[in-house]
Amino acid sequence: MRAESGVEMVTVGLLVRLAAKPGREAELEEFLRSALPLVENEPGTIAWFALKFGPFSFGIFDAFPHDTARQAHLAGRVAAALMARAADLLAAAPEIEQIDTLATKLPHAAGALLSQGRTSSEGSKDE
Repeated sequence: MRAESGVEMVTVGLLVRLAAKPGREAELEEFLRSALPLVENEPGTIAWFALKFGPFSFGIFDAFPHDTARQAHLAGRVAAALMARAADLLAAAPEIEQIDTLATKLPHAAGALLSQGRTSSEGSKDE
C-alpha cells in the first residue's frame, strides 16, 4: 500500500529490546551497526533503526507495510544472525514486541531524491 506521496505506507512494526552481557556492550553495538547492509536488502523493511537506550540496553525498531513483510523479516538474515550470537552477546533473550502503527511520518520520494543530490525534476526525467 502506498501513500499519495508514493512512499510505502507503514502499518506494523517490531520493537526489540536487547540487554548486553557485561563486557559485551561494544560487541553488541558493532553487531547492530553491521546488520544495516542485511536489512537494506529487504524490500519489505521500510524503516530500520538500531538503538542504544543506555550503557547495557539496546534495541531495534523496524517498520513494515504489512504483516507478511514483518514475518519475512523475522525469518530473515538479521534475526538469524542475532540468534546465532545471542548466547555470547545478550544477558537475556531478546524481548520482541509486534506492534501496530497508528500514524507515521516518512521521507517523501522527492526528499529522498534531494538527499541523493538530485532535484525533484531530475528524479522524474526519463533516461
